[in-house]
Amino acid sequence: MKVRLRIQRFNPEKDRKPWWGEYEVEAEPVDRVLDALHYVKWYIDGTLTLRRSCAHGICGSDAMRINGRNRLACKVLVREAMEEGRGVITVQPLPGLPVIKDLVVDMEPFFAKYRMIMPYLINNDPPPERERLQTPEERERYDDTTKCILCAACTTSCPSFWANGEYIGPAAIVQAHRFIFDSRDQGAAERLRVLNEWFGVWRCRTIFNCVEACPRGIQITRAIEEVKQAILTGRLS
Repeated sequence: MKVRLRIQRFNPEKDRKPWWGEYEVEAEPVDRVLDALHYVKWYIDGTLTLRRSCAHGICGSDAMRINGRNRLACKVLVREAMEEGRGVITVQPLPGLPVIKDLVVDMEPFFAKYRMIMPYLINNDPPPERERLQTPEERERYDDTTKCILCAACTTSCPSFWANGEYIGPAAIVQAHRFIFDSRDQGAAERLRVLNEWFGVWRCRTIFNCVEACPRGIQITRAIEEVKQAILTGRLS
């Protein structure tokens, strides 16, 4: 089938502002949008720049705005995107982050927020002879937030983040949740202090854009509310 792509292009070395490139490619209905973008880059215009790696919805590197929604290009079928766009697939870089070139954004501001929540296990007890054990119920407590692949689709879909880039964002809060409620971790109080700052969880307005954007189906707003409750009550149960 013939597929029409409308791609936002921008090369800061020569462009004063973004512009739209329009391309027609051959694709199967069950191909992904990533396949169509590959066709453009490999056979039509090699200057098109995008990120991708695994192409299986795991690495999160090909997050972009497709028909006005933050998604992974490797998970969106060409057929569905064509129906949504009424015959045209519109592709843009993630909003709210500086554009390096075309569909590639600078992820450093995003990962700076991620590092703020100390995304690693903190435990000062002497290491056991074997692993640190926990029950299935303890593991289930934070299971949902272990699914995050750091694609930034949720954070860059958040109006609070658009309004103030200092907001730590839903992805960082999700990652904090994963450790705060881990029974083996001892760093919850320190992380909660970070999230209780002016740029932390209280800037969330419960708009649910993050939940809609998450390619892994994480209940992000629920995780944010659980972190808020932990700050207010001091309890992690």
